[in-house]
Amino acid sequence: MTDIRRLDDATVDRIAAGEVVERPASVVKELVENSVDAGAGRIDVTVAAGGTDRIEVRDDGSGMSPDDLELAVTEHATSKIRDIDDLEAGVASLGFRGEALHAIGAVSKLTVRSREPGATKGAELRVEGGDIVRQEPVGCPEGTTVVVEELFYNVPARRKYLKSEATEFSHVNSVVSGYALANADIAVSLTHDDRETFATEGRGDRRSAIMAVYGRDVAANMVPVDGTDEPGPLADVGGLVSHPETNRATREYVNVFVNGRWVTATAVRDAVVEAYDRQLAGDRYPFAVIDLDVDPATVDVNVHPRKLEVRFADEDGMARQVRDAVESALLDAGLLRTSAPRGRSKAAQTEISPGERDDRDTSDVDTTPAGDTDTTAPDSGTRQPSPSDSPSSESASSERTDDATPAWHAESTDGADPTTESRESADRRFREPATQTTVDGSDAAPEFDRLPSMRVLGQLHDTYVVAETDDGLVLVDQHAADERVNFERLREGFSGEVVTQTLAEPVELSLTAKEAALAEPAGDVLAQLGFTTALADERTLRVSTVPALLADVSGPELVRSLIDDFADGDPERTVERAVDDLLGDLACYPSIKGNTSLTEGTVTELLTALDDCENPYACPHGRPVVIEVGRDEIENRFERDYPGHS
Repeated sequence: MTDIRRLDDATVDRIAAGEVVERPASVVKELVENSVDAGAGRIDVTVAAGGTDRIEVRDDGSGMSPDDLELAVTEHATSKIRDIDDLEAGVASLGFRGEALHAIGAVSKLTVRSREPGATKGAELRVEGGDIVRQEPVGCPEGTTVVVEELFYNVPARRKYLKSEATEFSHVNSVVSGYALANADIAVSLTHDDRETFATEGRGDRRSAIMAVYGRDVAANMVPVDGTDEPGPLADVGGLVSHPETNRATREYVNVFVNGRWVTATAVRDAVVEAYDRQLAGDRYPFAVIDLDVDPATVDVNVHPRKLEVRFADEDGMARQVRDAVESALLDAGLLRTSAPRGRSKAAQTEISPGERDDRDTSDVDTTPAGDTDTTAPDSGTRQPSPSDSPSSESASSERTDDATPAWHAESTDGADPTTESRESADRRFREPATQTTVDGSDAAPEFDRLPSMRVLGQLHDTYVVAETDDGLVLVDQHAADERVNFERLREGFSGEVVTQTLAEPVELSLTAKEAALAEPAGDVLAQLGFTTALADERTLRVSTVPALLADVSGPELVRSLIDDFADGDPERTVERAVDDLLGDLACYPSIKGNTSLTEGTVTELLTALDDCENPYACPHGRPVVIEVGRDEIENRFERDYPGHS
């Protein structure tokens, strides 16, 4: 018989704490949100050992009375909402569940000191493992100070799964940076192990806050986002976005604020990136600080345990507005090329009906007689006449001249059937490319060791090699294929001891606060890759040597890419993984791009080199190189198995 029992309160508290407190950054987020809600003009965050040993958040906000302080550490006690009606109407404050301090106190040693404005003294409360162990009056400044020590001391399994101090601090840095950018009118500082990481001035200047967090170079390359004309659920879209060339390999620098709440908001981030169109490589992301002003009743902030994700009632409409606002900002700054997207820069067009003569200068116009008109389809940008364009009256038809007769209705001058002539012309155009019979020009397709034997038919959209095999059809992504070839060549050159080359002049890189914090932990791995680096100051990395194999490639960009990779990942991963990631990025740059026409010889060389690769079926980033469509699948798609067919 199943023995079902109600859990004791201590166990329930620790389980519930896991929903709110995942790592030190979770604690910092909850405490900073409380400080913002308290109307603070200054918030100072100090952490030790990445936040695993100690977290302190101090503000000069409204503070709490001794009675409110005791109530604040109990479960579901909050001043933000009163009942379900407040929740349904939309939450304007950052915190509202009333569980943060209680959950933090359940898995740490928590001390809270607070004094209300005008009060002669404050109060201090000490909580250990969820139990109040001390409460007494103290002298303290106005506002609230929360100290969290020995996080997860009573939940050793959870503490064991924390990452390195550098990684945990990088998450803390992201949270504090986000709220510093969201609240430019609040002076926010972050200190790690007695070393100040950044400090904003709190003057309400967003660009100044960006400079403090991301550095002068990034701040100088930001353009303002100022609203949208697109209808939708958002009352306003504002903020700043970076020049397309000011980018990183991680999307975390795309900051999104919904009614002042810092959220991840994947849909918003995607809309921002889409606005850049092709100005960004597929693995690069801009810096962005996007403010969304929306009716709280139309956005649900209660869908994620840590309030990181939000749900919009009209997500598609929101995305359209964000794309339009960012695209308009980039267009206005002259940073985005466009092919007439919204009519703003659309070239004037004149409609021409069948039978309508054009009296303009025709010196640059082909005047080939109608009977000799090429019946193949023109460029996709040219409007095609259709039978519905045909004039309904006989008189209208008689007024048309021979040179106005459309190609789809041309009469042969020698009496030949125009339908037959059109079909033969189309057949010729289809057959000619197919005469590329084999990879090497011989009658028989060559044998590959890893790839299937194939007969190349041509290119599709100047991007994919199309080939026939014994079993069906093969498509080869030419960029992914060349990327795999380049990657394996580079990796072979990196095998064994790495030979370094000293730069004639050391190169200095400007870092964000997060990158600067990770530069030292990443230094040993960078050295093993052949890069000698050192911090010239708190925000500048000096590079003095690079791997000799990469001497002809721009060294600074490579180091930047690797630092970005560490900022987004775990500094303790293996050197081998770091090498593969770096070489994967390097292999991309010189590879054949899509929309590039290739000669038959180039295709042959590419496929031969691909067949020599250890893994010819995937690029270094994991995308497929070769797609096979079997004979059975082709026949099924054409339904050749219908009854009676043989």
